[in-house]
Amino acid sequence: MRPPPLWLPSLLLCGLGAVASSPDSFSQLAAPLKPKLHLYNDEQILTWEPSPSSDDSRPVLYQVEYSYIDGSWHMLDRLNCTDIIETKCDFTGGGRLGFPHSCTVFLRVRAKQGNRNSDWVRLDPFQHYENVTVGPPKNISVTPGRGSLVIHFSPPFDVVREATFQYLVHYWEKTGTQQVEGPFKSNSIVLGNLKPFRVYCLQTEAQLILKNKNIRRRGLLSNVSCHETTADASTRLQQVILIPVGIFILLLALTGACFILFLKYQSRVKYWFQAPPNIPEQIKEYLKDPDQFILETLDKDNSPKDDSWDSVSIISSPEKEQDDVLQTP
Repeated sequence: MRPPPLWLPSLLLCGLGAVASSPDSFSQLAAPLKPKLHLYNDEQILTWEPSPSSDDSRPVLYQVEYSYIDGSWHMLDRLNCTDIIETKCDFTGGGRLGFPHSCTVFLRVRAKQGNRNSDWVRLDPFQHYENVTVGPPKNISVTPGRGSLVIHFSPPFDVVREATFQYLVHYWEKTGTQQVEGPFKSNSIVLGNLKPFRVYCLQTEAQLILKNKNIRRRGLLSNVSCHETTADASTRLQQVILIPVGIFILLLALTGACFILFLKYQSRVKYWFQAPPNIPEQIKEYLKDPDQFILETLDKDNSPKDDSWDSVSIISSPEKEQDDVLQTP
């Protein structure tokens, strides 16, 4: 079960009907040093440095008191911030709500050792909404869109009706100049009119606005995150048209270049692609059986199958016949 908040039951007066502290006793002990109040988002934590050591061996205890109206102090029994050894009092730890964010709060702390008490060390009064350090938005997610980035997040902490948040987005192209969009009241933001297929980096910022006091507290920037946008509709249409055309032009250029190279180096290309020389069958036979005589092999293969004649006839000439006639008696 969640413990009751510190401001019950006197919420209207920002006071708490708690047991009032006892009157201050004579100071015999060194006071705590450098008290500091940590206000970050909905956290409220008081810390201090321990009192200087003394010859007394008994432990030094610390006591914290608060007040909504200066002069009426109350102990923090429910928070275990009375007679503690630790030099810290967390008003929002363990699920506690802490002091009201719209009320002015006074705090003081002192040291105790046995029957000795130190002087009270008082802090400047604070009001959470006016003094808090506002952190960056939480649970940030970025979805790339068509030439856009869609950003979703949640507020740094919950606020009541008299306060609200507004948001700024700091963004820039990875090698460009930073720009700021906002303020936005919604925790879902679309950054449009971005260049497609470009990397954009961004940071988000929350600002706390106090409606009735016209006060604005700027928050811390979130961590830098970078995202690449996708193509918009017109860019996609250009891609559908230009990619096939570009491929066709590239193939045409390659074909033309190959034809020009062929004409320029035609003889060399023919030499590269001509059939390799063949070894005659006789040489192959010889290589298979080198012991046989190569000339016999060649003669055997080249000799004619049959003679080209059957007989030879001798025919006498006319001059010889005339000589024979003249010599006849």
